[in-house]
Amino acid sequence: MFGYISADPARLREEDFRRYRGCYCGLCRALKAQCGGACRLALSYDMTFLILLLSSLYEPEEAQGVSRCAVHPVKAHEWWENEVTRYGAYMNAALAYENCLDDWRDERRLTSFLQARLFSRAAREAAGRYPRPCEAMTRQLSRITALERERAGVDTLAGAFGELMAELFVLREDRWAPLLRRFGMALGRFIYVMDAVCDLERDRKRKQFNPLLALDAPPEHFRAHLTMLIADAAEAFERLPLVQDEALLRNILYQGVWLRYDRQLAPAKENDT
Repeated sequence: MFGYISADPARLREEDFRRYRGCYCGLCRALKAQCGGACRLALSYDMTFLILLLSSLYEPEEAQGVSRCAVHPVKAHEWWENEVTRYGAYMNAALAYENCLDDWRDERRLTSFLQARLFSRAAREAAGRYPRPCEAMTRQLSRITALERERAGVDTLAGAFGELMAELFVLREDRWAPLLRRFGMALGRFIYVMDAVCDLERDRKRKQFNPLLALDAPPEHFRAHLTMLIADAAEAFERLPLVQDEALLRNILYQGVWLRYDRQLAPAKENDT
């Protein structure tokens, strides 16, 4: 259910793209430093968005630099990081651990078990440092697994994932926590439904559970519902006093979130014409 919250690079200004890539590289560095090199396998653009948003809200002091790495051994890349980056790195590793563990329990895939072991130490450390969001991850992912076995409806399932995301976006309990929870809840609901829409035809062919199959409609039928869900997230987003990286954040929330949906449905639309 991850990989949907990314920027649309074609519509980014050069300075915003560099800022975006610098955040991503900073997260990669933090994952290696705090969680071990193997945890960089869990690197995600979803967590990059979380770091950008919370950094814009709280504006913590940043460290910046330019360096090479195993992925970019020839050309050095800019990076920046702050206290939110460190939080994001632990959440990234903890989510990867819970996802792999969930896959292992459901499908008994050896690769998922081995990956979970890679992330286990970092997940334990994350739980020690940030117990509230980590407990929410474990609780809500287990709840989602149980609900999917019961063939629950899409609204119930999306709400469970929304509750996970609500806690993830709260870095500290302060005046912004209620609004951040509201934003995370709405974004989480959108992500769950988007994932179900994008997997709909695959799940139909494989005869796997997907809560949207009961509605017997094609993927493009759900565009209006997805638009309403992301509008709920946008309403909360617009109430946050965000100035730093505002254009970049808007690019992600209003354009980037649709990239996978549009890429998957474009071939189907072309075949219909």
